Amino acid sequence: MPIAHNPFSVSLPVSSLLPPEDDVTSLLPGPNSVSAHLAERLAVVPTVPGALIVLGLIRRHETGSTAPGSLAAATSVVARSLRGDDWLGRSGPDEFAVLLRGTAADAEAAAARIVGAITELDIPGLGACAGVTALEEGTTAAETLRRAVLSLQTARSQGAGRVIRHSGTR
Repeated sequence: MPIAHNPFSVSLPVSSLLPPEDDVTSLLPGPNSVSAHLAERLAVVPTVPGALIVLGLIRRHETGSTAPGSLAAATSVVARSLRGDDWLGRSGPDEFAVLLRGTAADAEAAAARIVGAITELDIPGLGACAGVTALEEGTTAAETLRRAVLSLQTARSQGAGRVIRHSGTR
């Protein structure tokens, strides 16, 4: 049986389906995926310890969103800084969520390296800071994310280059 020609088919080059090279962040999982993956990781915390980093970009002397080229450069730095079993997503327009195996102290050290690497990009006005929290058994994804974001907000209030680890239950 021959296959009939489809007059409605559209043939697009693969490159037209991919985002522009300076928009690599659109390839990252978004906030809904961050919450879902965080919930999955929290379910295995008793056997696999982990931590969450919420890394935020800071732009001095700019309003609006981060320039696409700066965002692409920061995304590349974050992605290259992670291990094979770490997970990276976007938690906001200028924020990345990183789930790692290990302790909050391990995540704090990783966050400091990433924040430093973004500073070393030497993009005028671009900096970064991070909030870190341990994944704790019995804690919801929403609460874990809230703790990391609260720590990020504290870090942002202190300026670029800061990494704040959540402590306590507030």
